[in-house]
Amino acid sequence: MLQLKNITITHKKDLREIVKDFSFALRPEDKAVIIGEEGNGKSTLLKLIYQESMIEGYADYTGEIIKNQMRLGYLAQELPPEQKNMQVAQYFYDAPLFFEQTPRELGDLARILGVSPGFYYEDREIRTLSGGEKVKMQLAGILMGQPDALLLDEPSNDIDLETLRWLEGFVRDCRLPVLYVSHDETFIERTANVIIHLEQIRRKTVARHTVARMGYSQYMKERFRSLQDQEQAARRERSEYEKQMERFRRIQQKVEHQQSNITRQDPHGGRLLKKKMHSVKSMGKRLERQHENRTESPDTESAMFARFSEDIRMPNGKIILDLTLSQLLANQGNAQERVLARSVRLRVQGPEKICIVGKNGVGKTTLLRQIASELLVREDIHAAYMPQNYEELLDLQKTPVEFLQKEFSKEEHSRIRTYLGSMKYTADEMGHSILELSGGQKAKLLFLKMSMEGNDVLILDEPTRNFSPLSNPVIRSLLKAFGGTIISVSHDRKYIEEVCDKVYRLTTEGLEEVWDFKTQH
Repeated sequence: MLQLKNITITHKKDLREIVKDFSFALRPEDKAVIIGEEGNGKSTLLKLIYQESMIEGYADYTGEIIKNQMRLGYLAQELPPEQKNMQVAQYFYDAPLFFEQTPRELGDLARILGVSPGFYYEDREIRTLSGGEKVKMQLAGILMGQPDALLLDEPSNDIDLETLRWLEGFVRDCRLPVLYVSHDETFIERTANVIIHLEQIRRKTVARHTVARMGYSQYMKERFRSLQDQEQAARRERSEYEKQMERFRRIQQKVEHQQSNITRQDPHGGRLLKKKMHSVKSMGKRLERQHENRTESPDTESAMFARFSEDIRMPNGKIILDLTLSQLLANQGNAQERVLARSVRLRVQGPEKICIVGKNGVGKTTLLRQIASELLVREDIHAAYMPQNYEELLDLQKTPVEFLQKEFSKEEHSRIRTYLGSMKYTADEMGHSILELSGGQKAKLLFLKMSMEGNDVLILDEPTRNFSPLSNPVIRSLLKAFGGTIISVSHDRKYIEEVCDKVYRLTTEGLEEVWDFKTQH
């Protein structure tokens, strides 16, 4: 059994504790998810459990990790750069136990993962694989080592809906205990039976955690109910205390008035009033002691606040996009170009919010880039593009403040810091380079830029992929209320159901509207 005892993780740069006194035992039947806001240490905790050296560059820890000679299989968020340029076959040839597998074992593993037996020997470069193929490739390499537990960091990122459903079944039915990080609320709802919630409260100065052995929906309901009960109790006690203190002050003022008016000719009355005042003061101290033990208002990590201007209103019927492509080409213009889809037709008008879905590798991102290239140069609209790879837009050496600055005035600097604070950046994080920020913090930066610029057309590639399950409801609400047009690619089922008016599926034969998305997924 994997055990963690009193683990505290401290960020080296700003000496902030991101995990404090965390203890947990991973049981054989556990499918445990780590949730929390962006930058709260979820991936760091997972890396520490797997291999302490993975966090040495930026964090220190104290406490005890007891593995009892367990073999842990770790799936990272990102493959290292040197592996991305490998061929698939080379990846498996380098796997320590690949050549110890029998043909039957390799065939059985291929069936479990839903790939062909020939997948192990393909000469495709890993960087050309779809998100789902990369996840399955890594899982194949991990499972060959016969691990005793799986540690998965964002396994649901960058995979299509079909692979996502497969992954849900894999995690849910896996005979091994699984400890994982995910931002996909539907995935968490369908797989987790233990919730590990990491929080940073009091303006990210205090780390707190909760471990609940229950499903995600039940946890969120019980958490909400508990916070409500605590808040109501705190209000009742505060109201009662204020009433008691008001009575106390009236009694105290009355006795003080009597003392000031008593004459020296009445020493007996003076002694009585002195005793009475002593009794009044004792009552005051008793009320103060009771107030010290009062129920506190719940101290929670507040959600970020973001909004687009209410002045953004796209007229009904305005043609935003009228796209017709005889062919959608990958690597257009070079020797390796290939046809992804034919007869692509998409018309978007007014304040429509559309989402494009489809299998990994079918060309959704390629199509969205082409749409962006057409809309970003239009002068009758103010479009913004949020790519899947944030580094296409972000200068990683700049700080968040530097990235957002345009005028370089003192007033603008102050305003930007206020906005970043509303997105739950700490003062230290505002001074960090963007390179040091988590994926979710980088995503917040791009959303804030779009909000500040007043864009009325948003072209979004997987907009919710790096937001926590706690931030995503805020992002969905923000985009649902947006008065402009949204053209997006996403595999986030809650985003699609709550935000999007229309859903299109991209296939090799073009785009088709999906009328029954909810019943299918």
